[in-house]
Amino acid sequence: MRPLENIKVIDFSTLLPGPLAGLMLTEAGAQVIKIERPGSGDEMRSYEPKIGEDSVNFALLNAGKESIAIDLKAGDAFVRLRPLIEQADIVIEQFRPGVMDRLGFGYADLKRINGRLIYCAITGWGQSGPKALVAAHDLNYMAEAGILGLSAGSDGAPVLPPVLVADIAGGAYPAVMNILLALRHRDQTGEGSYLDIAMGENLLPFAYWGMGNGFSADMWPGGGDALVTGGSPRYQIYATGDGRYLAAAPIEEKFWNNFCSIIGLPQEMRNPDADPEAAIAAVAAIIRRKSAAEWRAEFDGHDVCCSIVAHLKEAVADSHFAARKVFDRNLNIAGKTLPALPLPVAAVFRSKSTNLPPRLGADTAKLLAE
Repeated sequence: MRPLENIKVIDFSTLLPGPLAGLMLTEAGAQVIKIERPGSGDEMRSYEPKIGEDSVNFALLNAGKESIAIDLKAGDAFVRLRPLIEQADIVIEQFRPGVMDRLGFGYADLKRINGRLIYCAITGWGQSGPKALVAAHDLNYMAEAGILGLSAGSDGAPVLPPVLVADIAGGAYPAVMNILLALRHRDQTGEGSYLDIAMGENLLPFAYWGMGNGFSADMWPGGGDALVTGGSPRYQIYATGDGRYLAAAPIEEKFWNNFCSIIGLPQEMRNPDADPEAAIAAVAAIIRRKSAAEWRAEFDGHDVCCSIVAHLKEAVADSHFAARKVFDRNLNIAGKTLPALPLPVAAVFRSKSTNLPPRLGADTAKLLAE
């Protein structure tokens, strides 16, 4: 039995944060029911490329769920969904503040008919405050939370992040954490909870060290001048001679000494008091002398905390991931097979098989009849 067996989730969310949170709950055994717009459904269905009728993005994020197609603005929407809400354990939504209230599905409305309900609202800036209604995307949250300003490219400008940190680490993951805490709280008190998940502020713990330095000593980092943002030769990305890159992170002294010995860095550049820019330039010049494969061979078997930057195609084929069976479960859709999304849910709690993503509205009649 998986830990969330017999837990029912009504999910009003679309795109990434809410659906990913729902997927993790599904993996742990919960029944997750998507509430979708008739005709088009979750916008993610329309993305490219497609696998079967819907996008591969939708398939990865919604495997194993059920779908109800219903117009929430219709006069009978609440009446039709009420029996499900009365039985539900969790509601997830990510509309702007006030939208669910206007539709009649706000927390106060639902709490009156289900006092044990855990209501998780995911937004960019939270349910209150001057930015609560401001439209934004992942890049905006990272910019205004001070995360983008910590690093800089060669031209001094912030670097465009390659992943959606706010949506996933600021939205989906905190949603799941707090839902599980709320379930534990309900076990103890019998009461539900309202969870205000704000993606922007949930990014702040990623800059814990910068805030610590700033608040305690007024040493506010910015523009790539700190240890882990480009200000040290011990935490850098260096170009190799064949156009690839070495991610070097020999921060601790023992790793740094090993690294310096292997690459032959002059002694005067190894000193912690050496000019960081000069040391970075010296290391960069050495790393450019050999190819990525040559440096991989040089570092192999030594504790240096160095890696060749992998392309995503290379990374998913890594023998370590294969040994860990990270991509062993597959989705089989319309004659095509692709690995299911590997999630941070311990294997002992996960389903051994992966179900298909739902067709739009496929479960409407069944679930509403029940």
